[in-house]
Formats: sequence, C-alpha cells, structure tokens
Amino acid sequence: MRIVKEAEERKNEILDAAEELFVSKGFDQTSTNDILEKVGIARGTLYYHFKSKEEILDAMIQRMMDQCMARARKAASDKSKSIPERLPQIIRALNMEDRLGEEMLQQMHKPQNALMHQKMQQQMINGIVPLIAELVEDGIKAGMFQTDYPKETVEMLFVYAGTIFDDLTEQTPEEEMRRMEAFIYNIERLFGVEQGALRDDIMGMFAEE
Repeated sequence: MRIVKEAEERKNEILDAAEELFVSKGFDQTSTNDILEKVGIARGTLYYHFKSKEEILDAMIQRMMDQCMARARKAASDKSKSIPERLPQIIRALNMEDRLGEEMLQQMHKPQNALMHQKMQQQMINGIVPLIAELVEDGIKAGMFQTDYPKETVEMLFVYAGTIFDDLTEQTPEEEMRRMEAFIYNIERLFGVEQGALRDDIMGMFAEE
C-alpha cells in the first residue's frame, strides 16, 4: 500500500537523507538519484518539494542554522549572565551538537564542498551578526563598550575568525595560542574596553572547543 506523508515530514526525510549523503560522498559527488534511492521516493515527489540539488542544500543549511539560531537567541536573552559572559555563549550556540553536524562541518572544509562552506558561512553572518551587534549595543548603553560601528565591527570580527580559525589552517600549539591572544586583544580594542576585560570569557570558549 502506498504511504502518503505530510509535506513537512517528507521534506525533512529528504533533507535527512541529503545530509548523510553530502557528508559521506560530498555535495558534488551526490546525485539526485542517490537521494531518491535513499528516501525511496519517485523523482516527481522530490521535485514537488525541491527544484534542484542546490535548493536541497539551501534548505538543509537553513534548517541547521534555524536550530543554531534558536540556541543563540536563548543565550543572548539570558539576563542571569553578564554581557561579556553572554558573548561566548552565543558563539558556542553555533556549534553542531550531534555527530552528523560535526561531520558536516568537517566536510565543508574539503575543496569539493566549497559551495556548502560558502553558503553556511553566509547564513551564519546573516543570522548571528545582528544578534551579537544587538548585544554590543546593550554594552554601549551600559557604558561597557565604546564603538560607533557595532554591526560593522562584529562583521569584521566574524569574517576574520571564520578565516583565521578555519580547520584547514595548519598551526602549531604556539601559533594557535598567539592567534587566540591576538584575536582577543583586537576584540577588546575594537569594542573599546580595557585590555584583559574580555580575555577570560573568550579564552574559556576556546578551551572548550
């Protein structure tokens, strides 16, 4: 007997299958036929929900980012924590919590998955920068931060961090520590806070990764 599923359930089935295939084979090496066979559906059913493989990728990344952003918003609104404490909590919220998420991040650093990496990075910038910028603006109102460009400063830091701490960057423990120290030093200068004011909170974030 033919099983008819709700549209949202079917879409998530397709996305789940695509995630596993993109991780194991890479985006370019995965065909729509691979996805069809894994889900067990007809081509027409796939195209009813997604017009192309890239559209599946977009939806998959959006779903992952929605989950991350829900955690990030929760961290940002935690008034029991100080602003310097909430800042690394928001960044931690971007970490993928399950094995598949971790494998997806590793795959995105491979050359054959450059498109996945680019799309995920852009989604993160679009979603997380306004959230952190709002936190910085709260810090400015509280007299904690001093910058005329909160959003632009966060954009600069986020793009820099996404490049300099990329998994492909081979570095010795000494080089890694120096880059972390430099990153914190420049965050404090750009936010206009006393040197060392954010060090413990941000360094604690690095220590957990």
